[in-house]
Amino acid sequence: MHFTFLLLLAWVGTSAFFERHEVVDAVSGILFVLILFMIVVWHELGHALTARHFGIRTLDITLLPIGGVARLERMPDRPAQEFLMAIAGPAVNGALALICFMVLFARQRLGYAENLELLGSGLVSKLFQVNVALTVFNLLPAFPMDGGRILRALLAMRINYVRATSIAAAIGQVMAVGIGIAGLFFNPFLVLIGLFVYVGAMQEARLVRMKSELNGVTVNEVMLTHFRTLSAADPLSRAAEQLLAGAQEDFPVLENGRLAGVLTRSTLLDGLGHFGETALVREVMESQYSTATPDEPAEQAMMRLRADQARSLPVIGTGGSILGMLTRESIRDFLQIKAALLRGATAGWRGRVVEKHA
Repeated sequence: MHFTFLLLLAWVGTSAFFERHEVVDAVSGILFVLILFMIVVWHELGHALTARHFGIRTLDITLLPIGGVARLERMPDRPAQEFLMAIAGPAVNGALALICFMVLFARQRLGYAENLELLGSGLVSKLFQVNVALTVFNLLPAFPMDGGRILRALLAMRINYVRATSIAAAIGQVMAVGIGIAGLFFNPFLVLIGLFVYVGAMQEARLVRMKSELNGVTVNEVMLTHFRTLSAADPLSRAAEQLLAGAQEDFPVLENGRLAGVLTRSTLLDGLGHFGETALVREVMESQYSTATPDEPAEQAMMRLRADQARSLPVIGTGGSILGMLTRESIRDFLQIKAALLRGATAGWRGRVVEKHA
């Protein structure tokens, strides 16, 4: 649960209270928001359970004021799998809407229609309307929402995955601008949603391009081979000196010549703040960490970096020796160099054509 979700509850409760200055209104408003986000959790679980069926773990589900976000360890390789994963969430809302409709219909037939009309103000009616709205909204082809992912999957069945992503992202950004403009006239909350969709589409398109550019590249080609290490018995003061001495922010920690942990910049700063500079590295280092191997596809290692929300991965060779560090910066630098070389090769080709015609 993101902390801003609590701010939403406070805002809803306060707004409801000041309408009639009744505590029961505030409680009702908060309870309805909680029910609404329980539905959002079920929606995300639809994605997560479908992903698990295809062997993809869901790392976590975060509740935000604008909805939920399920963080998967990776995206599926096949468009058909992505299609099923994307449509599973709206399918949950569609099923809940159908259940609410059946309850309303049954109560009306039995004569218990008070405050439960199909478009009335009763709880079941509101839940029906909410689930219909969530189904329709999530099916809009505005990448990276479910509808955008469905569109990308359908396109990827016909054209290149990168191209399919670019088209879906472009459509999503156009729709995001439209949502933002509508929000200026009708509801400021739509501006926030439009911004979320626009940025999400841009980030997804960039990630897919990076994965494509890393296709066929191994970790050995991207990793840093010049790096500093720390001993588990070193004081934090030495780690601070190493941090100040260069651009490296994460340090492999060795004990008896073998990798024992990783000391990140944030962990070092927290350790200095809580224990002081005389504390030992082994007392604050991260002992649970992911690693990479030199022959591993760089694309696969990059996705693990993202899944772990880490800045670097130690690269381990046979026998447990540490060979290098794969970092977000080293990946970025590799791709920028590759792009520069490609531009140079293209410019050289054009120059030769011009010279030939001259």
